[in-house]
Amino acid sequence: MVTIKDIAQVVGVSPTTVSNVINGKSGRVSADTVARINTAIEELGYVPNMSARSLVSRSSKVIGFVNHIVTDKGSNFMEDPFLSKFIGILEHVLRENGYYLMLRTVETAEQLQAFLHTWDIDGLFLAGIFKDEFFDEISTLKIPIVLVDSYVHHKGICNVGLDDFGGSNSSTKYLIQNGHKKIAFASLHIKDGGVLMERFLGYKAALTEAGIPFDESLVFECGMDLKGTRAIAKTLASHPEITGVVTTADTLAGSIIANLHKLKIKIPEQVSVVGFDDLSICNIIEPPLTSIHQDMDLKGRIAVDFMLQLLEHKKPKQYEVLLHTSITERNSVRTIS
Repeated sequence: MVTIKDIAQVVGVSPTTVSNVINGKSGRVSADTVARINTAIEELGYVPNMSARSLVSRSSKVIGFVNHIVTDKGSNFMEDPFLSKFIGILEHVLRENGYYLMLRTVETAEQLQAFLHTWDIDGLFLAGIFKDEFFDEISTLKIPIVLVDSYVHHKGICNVGLDDFGGSNSSTKYLIQNGHKKIAFASLHIKDGGVLMERFLGYKAALTEAGIPFDESLVFECGMDLKGTRAIAKTLASHPEITGVVTTADTLAGSIIANLHKLKIKIPEQVSVVGFDDLSICNIIEPPLTSIHQDMDLKGRIAVDFMLQLLEHKKPKQYEVLLHTSITERNSVRTIS
């Protein structure tokens, strides 16, 4: 079996240098040396023994990402382009730091405990967690935990999120500033104490500030299935007085627009639509979608930085970070004079 010492001897460097390169800590190693080490690894057929390394270092180098969002049968949470992109960012940054990412969906606290007993996990990322029994179980765990997009607060647990209220508030104000007064709000199912509730409250606050009465009949909740967005599109088509729609996700906005196209409703001439997240799909929706932008790369790097500090038993200067949003203007909103 090829060892790190074998690679070090072939390349003419210390075993420590080889170990650093293998674990993604090559900042102080020249590019030429990194290349020669990687060539030797490939030519000698070196395979790291993770079990042995775990026993020596008492670290598995594996970080778990637990999904607690239970999707309908026949679908999976990775179909959400927002989550797919964000998880990809986490994996990339963790890999840069010598760690591995493991994904797991768990529905109950019992399933979470079973997962942790089965796998030697160094830390956990959790997204969209609410203050409930599941979180009560999480808060008792003795491993580093970083929450993402969660409106729960607990001493010692890091949390990186977004100004969801401000983002939705800005998108609503943007429509108002462009002359829209009858503005609908389209969202996935809203749950108290979460991201979507904050975005709903931001929408309501913008209406109030502009002196526009809140109309509950203009609030649409649905799943990500076509059936739900088709119903929203039909309602919009039959109520031409509704000239603008604020949404809580680009994918939701795109699906509504697609269904409006089928009903021969022109975007933005008849209905203006604003998305949320500013994913790459905004540029292939027709017309290109105006959306609330969030820096997902920064969010991912902050989440990993929190995790690395906790793994190294360092006390973060702050345990919660709330990132700001901005609006990316494209062609899905018209100005009403």
